Amino acid sequence: MRMLAFVDLHGNRSALRKIIRTAIKKSIDIIVCAGDFTIFGQAQEFILSKLNSIGKPVLIIHGNHEDETALRKACKRFSNCYFIHKTGFRKNSYLFVGWGGGGFSFRDKEFERYSNKFKKIIKDNDKVVLVTHAPPYKTRIDQIGKEHAGNKSIRRFIEKIKPELAVSGHLHECAGEDNIGKTKVVNPGYKGKVIII
Repeated sequence: MRMLAFVDLHGNRSALRKIIRTAIKKSIDIIVCAGDFTIFGQAQEFILSKLNSIGKPVLIIHGNHEDETALRKACKRFSNCYFIHKTGFRKNSYLFVGWGGGGFSFRDKEFERYSNKFKKIIKDNDKVVLVTHAPPYKTRIDQIGKEHAGNKSIRRFIEKIKPELAVSGHLHECAGEDNIGKTKVVNPGYKGKVIII
């Protein structure tokens, strides 16, 4: 399956046009947005309508620039946009689970409590893709200088569940890839990244 992931677009319309062109040119099967595609919600409907027009499933979580409730309602107005915060989306043998918001703490107690619900929907044969706005702790995608600014709760979940892939963002300087055990962790950046899964 060919996935196009992006994060931290912050309303950049030229980058949005590039994402749309890439999705069409590369025959993308699914699009994943790990949040902060707006600047505090500005042009949210416009961006969703453009992503929806691609005609493929667009899985979205909110970042720290989108309002959870407003984005959930907005996604319901578009047939191809799916708000996956606190829930899952199945495609083929893949289960995408999402956790939006945050990005400013080492520990997320709400995520820790809610992660037990994720564990209940994950079946034995599922290939899991975790989509969070905050990056997991202590990887190349959360390193600012010599310090790590990611989330330890998310890292522990990855170590326990061992998803195939974890997509996140929030730290603009840290677009790139790393691994936590066998899990590939990716900050695809605002220009997006095609990932074969």
